[in-house]
Amino acid sequence: MATKTKEKPVRKEGMYEVVMNQFAHAADLMKLDPGVRKILAKTNTEIEVNFPVRLDNGKIEVFTGYRVQHNNALGPYKGGLRYHDTVDLDAARALAIWMTWKTALAGLPFGGAKGGIHINPKNYSKHELERITRRFTYALGDNIGPDLDIPAPDVNTNPQIMAWIADTFSSTKSPTTRFANLHVVTGKPVGAGGLAGRDRATGFGVVANIKSWAKLKKFNLKGARFTVQGFGNVGYWTAHFLLKEGAILVAVQDASATFRNDKGIDPEALQAHSDANGRNLKGFKGAKEIKPDEFWGIKCDILVPAALGNQITAANAGQITARLVAEGANGPTDIEGEAILKKKGVDIIPDILCNSGGVIGSYYEWLQNKRAEIWKIEEVLVMIQDKIDTSFHKVVDAAKEFKVDWRMGAYIVALRRLEDTYMDRGIFP
Repeated sequence: MATKTKEKPVRKEGMYEVVMNQFAHAADLMKLDPGVRKILAKTNTEIEVNFPVRLDNGKIEVFTGYRVQHNNALGPYKGGLRYHDTVDLDAARALAIWMTWKTALAGLPFGGAKGGIHINPKNYSKHELERITRRFTYALGDNIGPDLDIPAPDVNTNPQIMAWIADTFSSTKSPTTRFANLHVVTGKPVGAGGLAGRDRATGFGVVANIKSWAKLKKFNLKGARFTVQGFGNVGYWTAHFLLKEGAILVAVQDASATFRNDKGIDPEALQAHSDANGRNLKGFKGAKEIKPDEFWGIKCDILVPAALGNQITAANAGQITARLVAEGANGPTDIEGEAILKKKGVDIIPDILCNSGGVIGSYYEWLQNKRAEIWKIEEVLVMIQDKIDTSFHKVVDAAKEFKVDWRMGAYIVALRRLEDTYMDRGIFP
């Protein structure tokens, strides 16, 4: 009797493998200088810190934090800190590399970095999170700084956490230089040197990209149906600004629940419910709760994944009916999922372009702090819109030149800028 061979499970590529495959493909297409390619294939610095914190019950717990600094050819390292139980060295490495491409594409004087703490912040009190944050900042020491590496908010971090970092970091400096170090982070509360509009910059940038796409495709956003996965800062502000364009939010999903209402969901009511419900959507009364796997097949014109990476996969991409996927999250579409979407003719605004409004806003906050100026929110949003428009058209042009999709077009624009910098400066010594 023949023995049935047991099939080996298919190993899913992680974010780091995805970003490196994308980099290799773009480098091949544009014939990137071999020396520059070797440099950009490696991270400059990878930091792992283990630090103790006394919890409210008096017990001591040891936490692990990371900061990966990929490349600083264009300027200081820049990138978010996330508090999540998926944070590890590989994830930080992948996200740091994406930040290098993102800042280069946006035309900013920054490099790329990323990091965070392996933690579920919902398991800790506000006082514990403050002690964890301050101790993490102290453990990082001079590996961050306003002209070296400038963190920002990311998944599960916010202006309050940035304020704790800025206060802790500056408190370790001499009184004569203390105020010259407050811009060690961006995304701070306005009262602590933050930028008016920084809270909505990423979501505003997503919608700015969608508007550029709509203009290019002669698509009317008024009455357009859209869905959002993830309803944190990016998801909420994306929905807020799309509603102003006349679009209709018909479905939303977070880790706690999935909701649908074909007549439209009010993002303001949803946000108020989320704020009152511990930052999750469960129990919202303004729409019908549905099964999570039904989310992807809901009929819509625009899908905005604004949660975590690797959400659109071979398992669900075939169900998607949208004309456009606007990547509000970092790496939300894996390689197999993207291949299916492209075969279906779905447009994809890639993450390094689509969600770049946040780092553009961070640049203006950093600049505002360095200049000791205060800008109005209207001025900030106009400046973000201008940079997004410029980047969008550069990507479209590069995609046409090389006959590739917009993701590869975005990579090529970013890599060209970095290549030019290295070729002009040379390598020390």
